[in-house]
Amino acid sequence: MRSTSAATTLAVLFSSAVLGVAAAGPASAVPVTIGSPGGIVVDAPLGRVFVGNDTNDSIVAADYNGNRVDSVTGIDGIFDLALSDDGATLYATARVSHEIVALDAATLDVKARYPVATGIGPLYVEYSAGKVWFTYEDGDGKGNLGSIDPAVDPAGGADPMALGLFPADQDHPVVGGGAFLDTDPFEPGLLAVGSSDFNDMSKGMMAVLDVSGAAPRLTAWHDGSYPLGYVSDIDLVPGTAEVLVHGTQRHSYADGKFGPAGAYPSGRSADIAPNGLVAQLTEEQLAIYRPDTTVPVRTYAASWAADVAWAPDSSRLFALVSSPGGYQLRVVTDPALSVPALTVDAPASAPRAKKLTVTGKITASVSVPAGSRLAVTRTDLESPNGKALASATVKADGTYSFADTPPAGGTVTYKVSFAGDAGHTAASASGKVAVSRTATGLSLNNNGKLYNYGTDVKFTAHLGTTYKNRSVKIYADPFGGDKGKKLIKTGKVDSHGNIAAWVDMTRDTAVSAVFDGDARYAPKTVQATAYARVKISTAISKHYRTAKIGSTSYYWFHKNTDPVFTTTMTYYPGREHRMDLEVYYQGKWHSTDSEYFALGTSGRSAVRLGAPGESGIRARLRSVYVNGASGDTVNSTTYSGWKYIYFSN
Repeated sequence: MRSTSAATTLAVLFSSAVLGVAAAGPASAVPVTIGSPGGIVVDAPLGRVFVGNDTNDSIVAADYNGNRVDSVTGIDGIFDLALSDDGATLYATARVSHEIVALDAATLDVKARYPVATGIGPLYVEYSAGKVWFTYEDGDGKGNLGSIDPAVDPAGGADPMALGLFPADQDHPVVGGGAFLDTDPFEPGLLAVGSSDFNDMSKGMMAVLDVSGAAPRLTAWHDGSYPLGYVSDIDLVPGTAEVLVHGTQRHSYADGKFGPAGAYPSGRSADIAPNGLVAQLTEEQLAIYRPDTTVPVRTYAASWAADVAWAPDSSRLFALVSSPGGYQLRVVTDPALSVPALTVDAPASAPRAKKLTVTGKITASVSVPAGSRLAVTRTDLESPNGKALASATVKADGTYSFADTPPAGGTVTYKVSFAGDAGHTAASASGKVAVSRTATGLSLNNNGKLYNYGTDVKFTAHLGTTYKNRSVKIYADPFGGDKGKKLIKTGKVDSHGNIAAWVDMTRDTAVSAVFDGDARYAPKTVQATAYARVKISTAISKHYRTAKIGSTSYYWFHKNTDPVFTTTMTYYPGREHRMDLEVYYQGKWHSTDSEYFALGTSGRSAVRLGAPGESGIRARLRSVYVNGASGDTVNSTTYSGWKYIYFSN
């Protein structure tokens, strides 16, 4: 049983929507997306869903997860679909080519084409009592009912097609245009027909026909004598002598006439499952109702959903929902179950080993019964896989509460779970509490100390009182972007609370000690920054001898010789050294100039000083690495020793 919404003609003119659905198929599966819907039916024996696509005159077959498995084209102006009772034959109306196409449901091969001699249509189609029933229009705004008997072989001279079948013994024809049709699997000989009076759109027209005999007979009739409104859909209600119109108004026809029998909240179309569940479409949502109720079991945001169809066992609902590419086939599982919303309200923070209270609420369109049990699990540093606590009980208003004394500090998570019942799906939610922990002592030596290049330095961390965790990690992070932070030692402290690691001081280095914390003591990190000089040396060349002047050894040069001053320094990209030059005059050393020179990739720099051209000059030189000014900041400022030179004749 299925019904077709009038919104099928709206195609993709409206915004997309999201519908909660069943788990998707395999990663390689392709969901069904169509342009303009042309009917939807569900074939239980084959486990298939057939969807008509008027955009490209095709029928797409999907599995029960909504994934595309097959398709066929060539249905010119496809409008609606129906299945034979055994699910073996699929029937499609083709309003442009004016025919009904019969297809093998298993292969989608065309079995037969039945021309329909009419101005507009055929339009809507159903299968009942061994025949295919369809509606059409004659071109002047009036419609009628036709049928095809698949058992009749045209080759034998008989015509399987019959038109103008709506009973003509009434003052007003029920069909004001292309009428909607519906059948009931529990009443296979009944056919519901509904349309609007084109002369007065405020009056709907409907009938229930008995089509089990040689010709259709009226079971119930409505001639528009009271306003019904524009009829956008009609469904037979299983197990009762009622029809559902627009997906909202129920009308009883037990006495052969139609009268109000109740209503669901406002809708525009619906499909009713064999077990009585009503899938109602509105402009904003898809809502599922249990029979004769006014509160939906569950709802989905589904703006401009075009059509829906139930699985014959009522276990699934298939919906064509607006999407960016047109309409996409979505699948709703457990449609009869209400979906609870569960909240957990836990305090943001709490002291360890003190009682706290967690509250919350479970709500659903169909209330969860009072006394229902909620499972509670606490996850913390002591129980990383979770520890089950005493269950909480749902009160009449849906609220619950429980108390707990957290034994461990840190982030404590309380998960509350409802297992579901005969009327509800499962639900769960969590709340987190920041539980306090005691601070511990952690120290690290050598902060601020300066070392010569390449010195091996022992860094010792000391850990104070803790609960269970006695491990400390030590990291070294040399200055400079080319070397990252590295773990150099991890392990338990000794009986004195100490753990040590060695660092080769080739650069300024940030050393950190990390205690990760435990169930009762908070994490802690401390840092010590130690500094390293560069490795630097200088050399003088082109002198002719060395000799002392006073107590100081000098390099002696002839007055017309250019001394060469060579610096060797630890290399770093872009690094320069500063050369300082001082001259001895009137008993004191006087600074004459300082200049920066680039180091080669070998870490060497040779500088010619120039010959003074006169004798008796004393001078001294040194090289300096200056943190920052030398082009980088990875080492601490370092001075070489002075080199003394003397110019003679």
